[in-house]
Amino acid sequence: MSKKIYFTPGPSELYFTVEGHLKTALREQVGSISHRSQAFKNIYKETEENLRTLLNLPADYKVFFTSSATEIWEHLIRNCVENESYHLVNGAFSKRFWEFSGLLGRTNLKHESEEGNGAKPGDLNIPGSSELIGITLNESSTGVSYPLDWLKYLRSTYQESLIAVDGVSSIPIPEIDFSQIDSAYFSVQKCFGLPAGLGVWLVGPRCMEKAREMNAKGLLSATYRSLLSLEKSASNYQTVETPNVLAIYLLGKVVIDMLVKGIDTIRRESRYKAAVLHQMIDDLDWLSEFIPEKELRSETVVVANCTRDNDQVVKQLEEAGFVIGKGYGKFKTSQLRFANFPTHSREQVEQLADVMAKI
Repeated sequence: MSKKIYFTPGPSELYFTVEGHLKTALREQVGSISHRSQAFKNIYKETEENLRTLLNLPADYKVFFTSSATEIWEHLIRNCVENESYHLVNGAFSKRFWEFSGLLGRTNLKHESEEGNGAKPGDLNIPGSSELIGITLNESSTGVSYPLDWLKYLRSTYQESLIAVDGVSSIPIPEIDFSQIDSAYFSVQKCFGLPAGLGVWLVGPRCMEKAREMNAKGLLSATYRSLLSLEKSASNYQTVETPNVLAIYLLGKVVIDMLVKGIDTIRRESRYKAAVLHQMIDDLDWLSEFIPEKELRSETVVVANCTRDNDQVVKQLEEAGFVIGKGYGKFKTSQLRFANFPTHSREQVEQLADVMAKI
């Protein structure tokens, strides 16, 4: 079977160095080492330090590893929300975070935008009682991406609320100013080009302070995954439970590769590749942009309306060696989604556009 190039929105194409790092990990028996050993502590420390450099993460932020970003939704609500949260909902994943808050017994308020659109500053009426504001920087289901100025707006306007950023399908592409937010999180199967099964939670000091306040009131449940237990373990470069050691190892190696290439270069290439994909949509009369406002169109998950049978389009592309995503949810039969992650080269994206023009 010939090797295919995955442009699916996650899991997606593995970062091009992963195969070599995986062989090294197997040779060094990384999958067998104890998560309480010095060898693992070294892996955790290296991965954390390189992530800090790549993302320009402040020293007072904590780096925690979880099984997924979905898990982090629950931890955010349990540890940082006593009564009420507010959510900017503009697709399936941002809506699911809002639902989690209600399922955990909190008052969960929202501003819900029509799919393909995002909120405007004047649309919001976030009460002072909302302890946390959830914003999905890049909604994987719709391809709506908020400009970074939104984070500055939220911080300056709602200074008492914690701001939690879902960066699942965007980090490390946007240059986030972490002083404007209190928490961010992502999964590794998208922009970091790794197999699914690892979430990364970046936690600022205000979230930690909130968790300590709730703990003092006796409001934190005695589970193994409280922020305080995560903090205690991470201070010694360990996790509370037995983690996915191999995934943490591979993440650390890919981050080193990204640092060697240069995050500025990666971001510049991302803009170029996104422009190629959006030009492809403009050039084909059977595709059209799903998101009307250019400033809300994602660089990393490009979504197009498709008037052809998208099953046939996907099949033809796969025969040519390219695997893309169909629309999400109710758009499954009427849209196409194209990932544009750091592992996708300029040449691969240009080849994809050429094949699309011929089918």
